[in-house]
Amino acid sequence: MRRNGELFCEESPIADLAERFGTPAYLYSQGAILNNYERLRDASASLPALICYSVKANSNLRILDLLRQAGAGFDVVSGGELKRALRVGAAPDTIVFSGVGKTQEEIDAGLAAGILMFNVESAGELELIESRACALKKIGHISIRVNPDVEADTHPYISTGQMIHKFGVPKDEAPELYRLAAHSPNLQVQGVACHIGSQILDVEPYWKALDEILAITKQLAVEGICLKVLDLGGGFGIPYSGESPLNLEKLTQGLQVRLREGSMKLILEPGRSLVGNAGVLVTRVLYVKRNHRKNFVVVDAGMNDLIRPTLYGSYHEIVPVQDRATEKIQADVVGPICESGDFLAHDRDLPSVHPGELLAVLTAGAYGFVLSSNYNTRPRPVEILVTGAQAELIRPRETVEELMAGEDLPENR
Repeated sequence: MRRNGELFCEESPIADLAERFGTPAYLYSQGAILNNYERLRDASASLPALICYSVKANSNLRILDLLRQAGAGFDVVSGGELKRALRVGAAPDTIVFSGVGKTQEEIDAGLAAGILMFNVESAGELELIESRACALKKIGHISIRVNPDVEADTHPYISTGQMIHKFGVPKDEAPELYRLAAHSPNLQVQGVACHIGSQILDVEPYWKALDEILAITKQLAVEGICLKVLDLGGGFGIPYSGESPLNLEKLTQGLQVRLREGSMKLILEPGRSLVGNAGVLVTRVLYVKRNHRKNFVVVDAGMNDLIRPTLYGSYHEIVPVQDRATEKIQADVVGPICESGDFLAHDRDLPSVHPGELLAVLTAGAYGFVLSSNYNTRPRPVEILVTGAQAELIRPRETVEELMAGEDLPENR
């Protein structure tokens, strides 16, 4: 939101927050996160649905707690994310454990916690869950993540639903794994799962995947294996550069039609669609460089703070926090990292900016901080949660001393 040329996060001027907390800084709007959650909740109200927030999108404990209080469960993909969900008081029966490479320690932790289900990705994983459940005298609640071989129009790095991808069990092999699980005294079959990718803007791939999954559930029902849960995953796309977002109402209406004959509980796993547009990365201009061919706006946020443009070629709109300039320039917005791949934007039309001014990188609430690193021994950005005119520091900036802790020279120990 902009007022009189000044950018705000809810009721808080972003320039004031940058002065108070420094840059680079991730700012998140509590109101935007809750509004996004409530919209999906309302759109799926006619379905017996559980919304499990995908923790990998943004795993800050305050954001997890905010969503837990709003009624969300959690989709986790590591033991660390499981600990985060449990730390904020999530009910174990609202936690789904996904991920293609679960370790024995992670499986043990899920069994000990009594989670809703593991989304099983391979025959070997099913065997390990069964053996650990037997050893720990627990029952392993499982679903099989089926790879439906459905193409989604998204970046190849975040497409997951085709046979060329590492995820899931081929649809023709899944029934045999269900038979093995159904006959094990250490396992309880809960449901079926799929996830076809991320940043999907069209509903058709979901419907195609669902049709493939429902064909499997009908086949299993004939054999007496009745599934109670259908996990459709997430990946609901949002606008970064003027695109139309995924039509959630159209999606859920189509799901209602396809599921009306069954009694399965639906699980949806949104991540980006809840937090993506709720966050911005604020960065300060250090220098403006020019040569015979290009302009460069050098800022204090680099690829270690937001790697999406480097990793995926992703577009993030970049705007001045205080819009005073009337002239325009075309420039690369680059960071201080010693890599040519360190950029936030290429050939971007921007208002003419000067050193010391602030820029906001928009739609940075998902896969921003969670993908950040300490490359070049750089402390990661602070994270701030904004509610109206109030701002809460929810992760302080690291110090270089903290980064070096545990690796000191022998004579200094």
